[in-house]
Amino acid sequence: MTTWTSDELDRIAGADELEMAPLRRDGTPRRPVPIWVVRDGDDLYVRSFRGTDGGWWHAARASHEGHIRSGGVDKNVTFVEVADSEINDRIDTAYRTKYGRFGGANVNPMVAARSTTLKLVPG
Repeated sequence: MTTWTSDELDRIAGADELEMAPLRRDGTPRRPVPIWVVRDGDDLYVRSFRGTDGGWWHAARASHEGHIRSGGVDKNVTFVEVADSEINDRIDTAYRTKYGRFGGANVNPMVAARSTTLKLVPG
């Protein structure tokens, strides 16, 4: 399994947004959408602002494959679902810390969307 380099982690984690393009069932990428991304140690995570109603999230969960761009990093990724409550607690904190300046109306839905947490694994 491939891992992120320190430079990639720093660049992606330092960016406000990540462009996410999960693959459709036919293997073609969806149109990229901007989403928030957070770092926990040597891993990167995303959640759906719209919770389980998010279109990109459904595609990512179905295909488990896609493409991301952020901070000058351009990579194919695998999406791994995360159910671990300890990891999700850390991801909650990461969202509040990184995006708290945007206010609770923006951050609270991300914290509430724990069931949509996906780990990004470079391909």
